[in-house]
Amino acid sequence: MNKEEFLIETKKMGLDITVEQLDLLDRFYNLLIEWNKKINLTTITSYEEVYLKHFFDSLTLYKEVNLNETLYLCDVGTGAGFPGIVLKICFPKLNITLVDSLQKRVNYLNTIIEELNLADIRAYHVRMEDFSKLNEEKFDIITARAVANMNTLLEISIKSLKINGRLILMKANCEEEISNCKKALKELSCELVNVKKFTLPKENSNRTLINIKKTSKTKEKYPRTIDKIKKNPL
Repeated sequence: MNKEEFLIETKKMGLDITVEQLDLLDRFYNLLIEWNKKINLTTITSYEEVYLKHFFDSLTLYKEVNLNETLYLCDVGTGAGFPGIVLKICFPKLNITLVDSLQKRVNYLNTIIEELNLADIRAYHVRMEDFSKLNEEKFDIITARAVANMNTLLEISIKSLKINGRLILMKANCEEEISNCKKALKELSCELVNVKKFTLPKENSNRTLINIKKTSKTKEKYPRTIDKIKKNPL
């Protein structure tokens, strides 16, 4: 996906990407490639692939929720900063928290934030299950892109979501995960609002947005123990 194709496809989603935002995305790309030589961030490195599989893919969250408002959003297991940093560049009103369990990645993320002069965004080196305990009902939106399974993400994240807030998971094919999460949804006072399926332009790879609403205060006991989750941190 070249820059012209990126603008055409984002326009179809109802987005008007500015020249300034495009410049920030280009600078982000250059920093990503530079840092990728030092630490393992992504196997996708070509300009056109990054614009399609990282930048455009990150923005597809907009298909399910209006991100033009002042909202508190948490990106769980953000890795190289997808979707969090891309969302901050294109939706500057968002107040974004990036959570990752690897200190090297957090150092990289905070460098990106500083280099791009982004406000109201911060990266934290912490496991999400621990972060949730200290930030109960803080976020309007929690998202995770290609991270863990639905049950795990529900269990470690939902406590920090506001009542009526949305957990929106960004995945590929996930029919089995959806069918296996009914018990967790019930026990964690959540409901499945929508499952939006679509394909990425050009390559037509499958994508799914899973929209989950928190309906009431989360119970203290999770369906699984936190000890099990800690063995496989995000």
